[in-house]
This record gives sequence, C-alpha cells and structure tokens, in this order.
Amino acid sequence: MKRYINREISWLSFNERVLQEADDKNTPLLERLRFIGIFSNNLDEFFRVRVATVRRMVDLGKDEENLLGDYTPKQLHKEISSIVKKQQKQAQKIYQDVVVEMATEDIFMLNENNLSPTQEEYVRKYFHDKILPNLVPIMLTKSLKFPYLRDRSVYLAVKLSKFANPEKMAYALLRIPSKTLSRFMVLPKEENKQYVLLIDDVIRFCLKDIFHIFTYDKFEAYTIKVTRDAELDIDDDISKSFMEKMELGLKKRKTGKPVRLLYDSDIPEDLFSFILKKMKLDEENTNAGGRYHNHRDFMEFPEIGKPEHYYRALEPIRHKDLRPYESILKKIRGKDIMLHYPYQNFGHFIDLLREAAIDPKVKEIGITIYRVADDSKVVNALLNAVRNGKTVTVVIELQARFDEEANMYWSQKLQDEGATVINGIPGLKVHSKLAWIKRQEKGEFVNYAYIGTGNFHEGTARIYADEGLLTSDTRLTSEVANIFDFFKHNFRQYSYEHLVVSPFHMRKFFTSMIDKEIKLAKHGKRGFMILKMNSLIDTNMMHKLMEAAEAGVKIKLITRGIMGIKIDKPELAQNLQAISIVDKFLEHSRVFLFGNGGDEKIYISSADWMGRNLNRRIEVACPIYDPELKEELKEMLRLQLKDNTKARMLDPELQNLYNRENVSSKYRSQEDFYNFIKSKHTKSMKIYHNPRCSKSRAGLKYLEEKGISFEVKEYLKDGITAQELADLIAKTGRPVFDFVRTHEQLYKDNYKGKEFSDEEWLKILAENPRLLHRPIVENGDKAVWAQPAEELDSLLG
Repeated sequence: MKRYINREISWLSFNERVLQEADDKNTPLLERLRFIGIFSNNLDEFFRVRVATVRRMVDLGKDEENLLGDYTPKQLHKEISSIVKKQQKQAQKIYQDVVVEMATEDIFMLNENNLSPTQEEYVRKYFHDKILPNLVPIMLTKSLKFPYLRDRSVYLAVKLSKFANPEKMAYALLRIPSKTLSRFMVLPKEENKQYVLLIDDVIRFCLKDIFHIFTYDKFEAYTIKVTRDAELDIDDDISKSFMEKMELGLKKRKTGKPVRLLYDSDIPEDLFSFILKKMKLDEENTNAGGRYHNHRDFMEFPEIGKPEHYYRALEPIRHKDLRPYESILKKIRGKDIMLHYPYQNFGHFIDLLREAAIDPKVKEIGITIYRVADDSKVVNALLNAVRNGKTVTVVIELQARFDEEANMYWSQKLQDEGATVINGIPGLKVHSKLAWIKRQEKGEFVNYAYIGTGNFHEGTARIYADEGLLTSDTRLTSEVANIFDFFKHNFRQYSYEHLVVSPFHMRKFFTSMIDKEIKLAKHGKRGFMILKMNSLIDTNMMHKLMEAAEAGVKIKLITRGIMGIKIDKPELAQNLQAISIVDKFLEHSRVFLFGNGGDEKIYISSADWMGRNLNRRIEVACPIYDPELKEELKEMLRLQLKDNTKARMLDPELQNLYNRENVSSKYRSQEDFYNFIKSKHTKSMKIYHNPRCSKSRAGLKYLEEKGISFEVKEYLKDGITAQELADLIAKTGRPVFDFVRTHEQLYKDNYKGKEFSDEEWLKILAENPRLLHRPIVENGDKAVWAQPAEELDSLLG
C-alpha cells in the first residue's frame, strides 16, 4: 500500500494546483478571483462527498478501494483537516493579494467601514429596495430549537449588545440571499474608479435597520457556513419505484449530517460556543476561516475589468467540413469527423440532432444523458424529434451526482412528450457519452453515431476540453446500436470487437494492451504508452502500469486530478513520468495511445481508470481508425507533453512543481492546440472593414453566410500603417491609386489634380484612412477589393 498515494490526499494536491492558478501573477487579474472561486467550490464538493465518506468509514473500518495509502480512517480525516486548513489560509492570503492588486487597477473592494457619505446613501437605498425584502432574521435563544442551516449557504451570526452594558446581549441569524441576488453590489463609478461591495457587508452596514425595534447599540456579524453529507441513501423498499426512492433520497440529502462548520476566526467565543452547542458539533468538525465564505461566488464576479484582466477569448472554430446549410449526415457518410471542445463549436452536435429531428428518413434517435444544461438545446432537439414522429430513446442517469433533480425533471418532460426514457441500468451507472441515429437509405437501415468523452452539455462544452467522434463506420455504429439495444433489453448480451465497453471487458482489454507493451519491452523492442485521463486510482491498473515501467515500457501520463502511483523508485522514474495540466479550460478528455509494435492504437473514452468506472458503470472507449484524426489526437498529446507553462510534474512528495523543460521556448498546450485547430480548419482571412459603410457590411455578411472564419480589422478605429497598406494592396495586384476614394470631399479639397508617388499615396491613406476603398479582404497571399461582395469568391476557392 505504501507504493500508492491516498486518493483524498492526491485530490487535495489537485485542488492546490487550482489555487496555484489564483496565485500566479501571469494569470489575468480577475481570472485569479475566478480560480479562488473554483478552489472553494471544489472544496465544498470534496467535503460533501469524500470527507463525508471518510467520516462514515471511521466506524466501519478501512475500505481498500477508497483508502489507498498507509492511513486508518481517523488518521486520514486528521490529515485532510490539516491540509485543508493550510490551503484555506493560503487562499485567504491570495485573495488579499488580489484585492491589493485590483486597487492598483482602480477596482476597489469596499466594506461597510470605508464608504463615502455618497456611497453610504446609495448602499442604504439598495439594501432597503433589494436586500431587506429577502431577509428573514431569526432570533436565537437557549430555549428555542436551533434553525436548520442550509447546505453551503452563507449565514451571518449576529451579536447584539450595548456599549454601556456588554453583558446584556442577544444572538440572531441571517441567511445571505445570494441565490436570489448577486453576491456583489457594484457601486457607481467615481473618477474612472470601480467600487464593489459584497452584500455581506451591505447587510452589516444596515444591521441597525434590521434590529431597530431593540435598544441595542452595538452590532457585530460573523460569517458561518455548513457543509453537509451529500451521499444519497436510496431506500430499499421494493414497493416504491426508483423515481420515488430518488425523490426521498434527495429530501434526506438536504438535511444530511454536517461534516464541516466553517466560521470567521474573529467570532466571539461566547457566540461560537453557543452555535456549537446548539448544533451538537465538536470542534473537530470546524474550520476557522476569514471574514467571507463561499468564495465560489467569485466564479461569477461582475465583469467590470479591462480586457487584459481576463483571458483572451478563444472563439470556437467551425469544423471545415461542417459548413452552414449543408447536411451533416451527408458529410459523416463520407468521412469520420472529430470535434475538439471548446476549441470547436458544440453547436455542430446540436445541428446534427436538429437535422435528424426533421429528416423524414431518420426513424430513430438514441442518446445517453448524464448532465445537460439548464435550458438544454439538446433536450429541446430531442423533444422536437418526438413531435416529428421519430422514435426517441433517452437513457437518463438519475444518479448523476448533484444533477439528480434536473435529470428527474428532464426524464418526466421527455416521457410526457412520448419519448422512451430509460432511467439507468439496475446496479450500474450509465456514464457513456453516446448518440445514435437510425436512417432508412435505399431500402435498408443505416446507423450513424456520436461517441464522446464529455457530457451533452452546451455550457460545459465551452470550458471543458473534450473530444467527440461523428461516424458512419459500420464497425462502430453497429456496436453503438447494440449498446442501445442492451439498454432497452438488459437480458441481451453482445460481444464487442471494436468498442471497449465496461464493466464487461474494458479492464481486461486495457490490461491486455499493457501486457503487449510489456512483452515488446522484454524482447528488446520499443514499448510505450501515452495515457490521458482525469483520475488514475484503480489499484490493479496502477499495479499493471508499474509492472510495465519496471519492464522497460516508456509511459507518459497526463492526469488532471487524482493520480495514485507513487513514482518513488529509480526504475519507475526512469520509464514513467506523469504531469497534470490546469489552465483556463478544464482538461476532461480521456485519450489512450499504445505503441503496439509500430501499429499504434488510439482510443477516446468516457472512463477514467477508477474502480467505479471499470467495475460499476457503463462506459465506452472507441478506437480511432481515420489516420487524419489519429494525427490530430497525437498532436494534442504531443503539445500537452511539451507544455512548460501550465503543466505540473506529479511526484511522490506532491510538490506540484511546474514542468520547466525546454525553457528556451514557451509551450502552453491549450493555446497551442487551439492555434493548431484554427490553422487546420480556417482560412487565414482578414477583412478591412468600416462598419458605417454599406458595401463593407455587405462583404462582411457575405463571409458570414459562407460560414468562413475571419478576422475583422476596423482600420478607422485601430489605425493602419503605410507598410501594412503596401503589403495588402500588393496582394491585390492592382495600382495603389485604385484604392483611393476620389469622390470623398477630403480628396477633392486636398489631393485632386495633384501628382503623388505610390509611397506618398500610401502615407496619405495611412494618415487619412477614410480615403481607402472598402472592404478589402485578405486571404494568405491574395487580397481583393470586395465590391461587389461576389468578388470574394475568387478568394474562397
């Protein structure tokens, strides 16, 4: 067991990498606040699930699958508490550093003590208009039962007293209404300065107004927050439907046992003791924090900064083969297509569903749903398919943690419309990411499929890095169809020659692939693997990888989160290296590459290498057969292994040191892969545009309707140099004077009838860009003056 790193400790090390992003001065200023929010949100879920599990295990003994490492449950709980306290202290320091830096950028975080008279008036009005109607003060007494504290909600524990008589006091409780209001109040700008106040402090400022009926003159408020056990206890009553059991389990979760009380370390001892006693908690279950809790709300900090305070927007790129107003199914018939999110547009998949929903030849659509967006375009497309007479089968996993209620809602809505809804498989979670379309073509049925690594969720597809394969390859699509038949009829078992399906044979398959590499290495040949996943903690798979490394197989691991192998022996470190990439997007894809004696095999998968994925879930790994798509994935892996900006080395001491190899060049894999995808799927097109010109607007619209990606250069606003003009006009093959707007009054007043050289005209145009004909559109080494817009066709080829 000492060869492995404990799962929980490894996860906390991952969350420390998130905190590193907040601490990194190279991270844009307000993105650093966002990473503090992500760190806090992650920690909440960790306590709700993992720490709650550890606490349950204290009385049950050691669970070999969950408790890797040399810990008893009690020791592990103590170690978790120690690490979390250290990380939270670091998070508070980072937050204060960011606040100081924000002030240098004229963004000020205020509290109730440093408001100007004008701001005080504004804050008080906002409080009475917006906040007070949402407040429900509760007076606390020894005789009354302590109120129920909602999971992860922030409360102000209030102490009321008198300056002249401190012994006379009262306690009260206020829940901060951050679900109905923004946690942040933006005050009016003053002299180009931005001011922000947390509504916690708005309430503090107005405490006297809330408790005006009392004679107290001293008011203190301290933040507290409870995190509760979020494990679902499913009733085993056979007389109830699974839906009924889920509803009951969700109700119980809301009143789950507290696993952590987070409190302001400045809270008076008497108030703190009162709360602990009334809640029947001991100090072992508490964590001292700062003045503010629920830093996760900083994920939604108001967008009041300058462009440089945020990441440069990377607009999703349209796939070069999926043009607007063309059939996606027809394209898939011709070739496999791979989509890389968020670098490419998830809208392609939604367009596919919309097309299938209205195509008269499409007879059936199937999909697996684990998580979807609140206002899901995916589900709406499925509902439209039902209304158009298609048979729609939706496998909705009701036990998708924290999405149970949403999935129950969609399940009922789809059933009401007439879809066939399957609420998971008894004893197994359905975590695969599959869509299937059955279409009648030339008197027979043809299958199409989408096989992915991430959820059908248009929201997360903008921030999660995932892969999705669109295919009509019968080797794959017939097996996807078989999986959906298994969902409908669990008694029907299929063998799969191409797809790798858990829990049936995924573990065995990947073990055999590793064994092949071991055999190659032992015979003096090159054995190697590149394995990318979110978590690696399954004991058997880790043991097999260590066996392979010790046999001489070269293994590169790209593991974002939990990684349990302790690379603490020279024979391991020589052949096994592991990195984790934490950057602006969440690395979520699973990609497995095996050298296979020169005949490389590469798979995308919905499954990590954890016991739950391999033993208790329906997961799918899919081979990539198309050589071009294999190269795309290999390029992504190569770029990630070269990353020396956001990659950390995973070492046995959990130091999270940055990978600083090849420091002569800078590699940042997410941006580098975006640029790779952009260069492959877009033309290097730029339009020199004046938005006030109708001809220029017509040229812009023409490009948009063609589905071409392009850059817009608003030269009147941004300026243009004589050299830039010289290069641009040279690409048109036309004389410089052709681009002078001779009907402009400026030309008539200053230049008409005068002789100028090309160089002089270029200088005049750069100084007076109003005189330049537009739009001019550039594509590589060619350019055209696009009047009329159809002139652009010569560039589109």
